[in-house]
Amino acid sequence: METEVCICGAGTMGRGIALTVASHGMRTILYDLSAEMITRSASLIEKELDESLIKKRISLSEKEKILGLIHFTSSVQDCQAPLLIEAIIEKTGVKTALFAQLATINTEKTIFATNTSSLSVTAIAEQTSFPERIIGLHFFNPANRMKLVEIIRTKYNSDQLVNRMTAFAGQLDKTAVICHDSPGFIVNHVARPFYLEALRLAEKQIAEPGTIDRLMESAGFKMGPFHLMDLIGNDINYTVSTTLYEAMGRPARLKPSGVQEEKVKQGLLGKKTGQGFFQYSKSIPK
Repeated sequence: METEVCICGAGTMGRGIALTVASHGMRTILYDLSAEMITRSASLIEKELDESLIKKRISLSEKEKILGLIHFTSSVQDCQAPLLIEAIIEKTGVKTALFAQLATINTEKTIFATNTSSLSVTAIAEQTSFPERIIGLHFFNPANRMKLVEIIRTKYNSDQLVNRMTAFAGQLDKTAVICHDSPGFIVNHVARPFYLEALRLAEKQIAEPGTIDRLMESAGFKMGPFHLMDLIGNDINYTVSTTLYEAMGRPARLKPSGVQEEKVKQGLLGKKTGQGFFQYSKSIPK
């Protein structure tokens, strides 16, 4: 059973993971290099808890307990725990550099989990001197609400570690799915046609994004592809598509969309910037 977890990266995903961990009674360290990001994340977490309080999902004492379990910090020296989860920029070198730095202040038993959505966990592990202690824990946005967690194992991981991460997912009331390291893992691999075919329909002007979303939702999908891309962030979604396209040998069926690439170039990333395929009432901080 995990009792203390450190999350590195206080953006949308890191913030959601931290809230999830603390809400399930574990001491939580939320770290970001940016003090401004830490301040913003603390405010947003409290705001989300206030909304849960108003909706009577939690009591005032539960809110205070959850906040009391989270230590917000911009000092990397505070990042000491049996389990560390990184949710930082999607660049292998940056992730491995962070793990190497964290290894110097933690014990030889500390487990390092990456929340990467598309990078090779094996490649991350092989750039360290402790590949057997690196594993993928892929949460989905919003992490405090989405039930699924992909556990990505590499050839270096023991069954004991995989079982430990499965148990951790259970502590968070998540559904754990175990998969071997491969491009896109399971969900992002299966989901590419959902996004890419919708983008092609829009690019060919066969239908507008709003129309495509309404049709998909009427067919039973909880959210259409364009609203979902805006929620995830067009920058993140486009990066995943590009990574999978390259890793699979550039098959035509997985070619990233020029329409989405243009959105990224224009900074129209979705909800977090106030505009993507749709207009939103206000910007949500990254």
